[in-house]
Amino acid sequence: MKQGKLPITLIRAPIVSKIGNMNNEATPAIGFAYLSGYLRKFDYEPVLVDAIGEGINQVWPLKKYPGFQAQGLNFKEIINRIPKNSKVIGFSLMFSSEWPLTRDLLNEVRKYFPDALFVGGGEHVTGLAEYSLKDCQALDVCVRGEGEQTFTELIKAYESTGNYEEVSGIAYLDKDQVFHQDQSPPPRIRKVDEIGWPFWPDGYLEKFWASGKSYGVATEKDMPFMVSRGCPYQCTFCSSPDMWTTRYTLRDVNDVIEEAKFYIQRFGITSLQFYDLTAITKKSWIVEFCRKLLKEEIKVNWSLPSGTRSEALDSESLGLLRQTGCNYLVYAPESASLRTLKNIKKKIKLDQLTKSVLEAKRQNLTVRINLIIGFPEETWIDIFKTILYGLKMSFYGVDEAPLYIFSPYPGTEIFKTLNRENKIILNDSYFLELNSLNSSYFSTKIVSHNPRVNPILLGMIRTLFMMANYLVGYLFFPKRIFRTLKNIFSPHEAVTVLEHRLRDLIQRKKAA
Repeated sequence: MKQGKLPITLIRAPIVSKIGNMNNEATPAIGFAYLSGYLRKFDYEPVLVDAIGEGINQVWPLKKYPGFQAQGLNFKEIINRIPKNSKVIGFSLMFSSEWPLTRDLLNEVRKYFPDALFVGGGEHVTGLAEYSLKDCQALDVCVRGEGEQTFTELIKAYESTGNYEEVSGIAYLDKDQVFHQDQSPPPRIRKVDEIGWPFWPDGYLEKFWASGKSYGVATEKDMPFMVSRGCPYQCTFCSSPDMWTTRYTLRDVNDVIEEAKFYIQRFGITSLQFYDLTAITKKSWIVEFCRKLLKEEIKVNWSLPSGTRSEALDSESLGLLRQTGCNYLVYAPESASLRTLKNIKKKIKLDQLTKSVLEAKRQNLTVRINLIIGFPEETWIDIFKTILYGLKMSFYGVDEAPLYIFSPYPGTEIFKTLNRENKIILNDSYFLELNSLNSSYFSTKIVSHNPRVNPILLGMIRTLFMMANYLVGYLFFPKRIFRTLKNIFSPHEAVTVLEHRLRDLIQRKKAA
């Protein structure tokens, strides 16, 4: 077979969620878009089978997992879309909360493609490579960490020699079921600008836009976008150090601007949504980006729905954000307890972050802050400090302050500690608990990994806080009531994620 022509298919499984949830909405697969763009540089033309994008609002119950549902194509529909000549099939194994269903999908696909090489990549298999390989016999090899270069090297090796054992950054079981994995951290691409732009197949993004799907707040045509790779910090509840190492790289501003201009010309996009883990760390970068948007007269909204830090967001930079159309800004303090912040290695200055949040509101930016309670070492005093902080921020005008309950995700430092102490049992129940914990805000069936905290009480407090939080916001800013009612019935517009998720829930009910 000619080098560079090996038939490759990339598959993203359906979304898994608790029945009646408001989270886990359909978003474009930017990871596969980057991987596809990189592979095309080497003359490979992968086929994307995205069960989520091709089955938007298609919801079906999971009989094997009572209380849970899938959103997207069913297994038969997925298999029918896989080209029959596929020699390598890559699966997105990003979220541990969706592992049981994705594993079942791999096993089902294997029945129809017994000779294809099955490759998994993403945060789940990076953190749990050995477990995943032994739990799913259909899976041949795991790509750990950043995927473009490692997956491409694996494809080249497999195409030329029929094996891949010498490729760096992978994990696999040999013929005797012995596990092999490099002990060194996953390799990183040194020059991030050389990865290239993501490749979006014709008609792919249009399906999400037509259905009003978006990562954060919605406009008519929201474009997935990334300006950095990795994160320089080592928060103990985050799997980024395991997946990306702590190497943080920002793209060249000029390349970012050219990509934005290309999307405006090709698609007529209305917003850029930054999917970055930590988009803003350098004031000089964000100031240069904003000033070039103004200089080039690029008129498009942009937002940071993943959350970012406050060090670079002072009065000047926030003014530029507002001036250039930033329509949604998310901060990630996580906790208001200095003791908790120290324990989870969240290296922020809370007073500085608060000052930045208030300045953002003064400049009329739509702002959200992400909060988490229930960390293993927390006391009730720590938890109440976070709750009171969230309510105070709502009183000061913060548009959203969601309260999440701590989840011990594979690949995180806290997970490794709990697993080492035998406080976590890896099985389907554990993975599904990760899914349900923060997808149903009114559930009190909580699994707590904090011996000081009653799980039922923790769930009740989360529910009461969420109700109080929005009550405070609507009570002191009554215009938001009319805005929310208007936006949840709008085909595209939404100012907050709550409005977007309520609208999505209504759409799914209508489609059911």
